[in-house]
Amino acid sequence: MDVRGAMAEALAQAREAAGHDDVPVGAVVLSPEGEIVGRGHNRREVDGDPTAHAEIMALRDAASQLGTWRLDGHTLVVTLEPCAMCAGAVLAARIPRLVIGAWDEKAGATGSQWDLVRDARLGAQVEVVAGIAADASTALLREFFATKRGN
Repeated sequence: MDVRGAMAEALAQAREAAGHDDVPVGAVVLSPEGEIVGRGHNRREVDGDPTAHAEIMALRDAASQLGTWRLDGHTLVVTLEPCAMCAGAVLAARIPRLVIGAWDEKAGATGSQWDLVRDARLGAQVEVVAGIAADASTALLREFFATKRGN
């Protein structure tokens, strides 16, 4: 599967998050062969867990499916730029490639506000590919927050 197909699945995951009143962010982990080995979406509201971000859920799913926390050679595809916690998880899992839908100008930590995944002080060298299905990712978020604000 290519990154566009993977992003389509991440967007489906994001819609699932919105279905249980969570911020619509979705993520998938692709194996080096291009197979989805982990899926996740925001579950903070439904689980009552502040760490239940889409990226964390997808990484946990992949690690569980593969039987290892080391995800060398894998790609994380996510609809919204990861926050600092999730950027740290990308580094901890040894993910070498990150594909992002929309930038998070408020709390992004992989290139917009901060760039933890490419910070030489951490020895980080994650490839970041941004803008894949950015319009669709942004539209989901805007629609969700407009509903929350009553617009």
